[in-house]
Amino acid sequence: MALSAFDDRSQTPSAQEMEATLAASAGLWNQLLDHLATEYPPLDETWVFSGKKWGWALRLKQKKRAIVYLTPCEEHFVAGFALGEKAVRAAHEAQLAQDVLALIDAAPKYAEGRGVRIEVRTGRDVGSVKQIAAVKMAN
Repeated sequence: MALSAFDDRSQTPSAQEMEATLAASAGLWNQLLDHLATEYPPLDETWVFSGKKWGWALRLKQKKRAIVYLTPCEEHFVAGFALGEKAVRAAHEAQLAQDVLALIDAAPKYAEGRGVRIEVRTGRDVGSVKQIAAVKMAN
């Protein structure tokens, strides 16, 4: 089963499917999209299919720089970042919550940075994603 609730390559998720799948988290999804569009214009939103293991995710980019990948799941979503070491150091200096720093520190390292994934189920989680996005974009 894919990370995303949507794993059919032939069909991008519709707004109605997203609303039904995210359920109560749909408002958090929209709140985060609105915030990122305001903070990092012009924001390019593109649905990408990364294979059966991952499924569909919404890639948010500012110009050529990817900010975050949002992966819709049943009743929540996952925010995925690639953080370079400069951004990791800046996250520690920004005094993010200890549980968020622990996720960053434990994230696997790849050529493009650490692959950090945060499950978003609450407003606090949205706040953490906003903070990480700010750190990433500043570094």
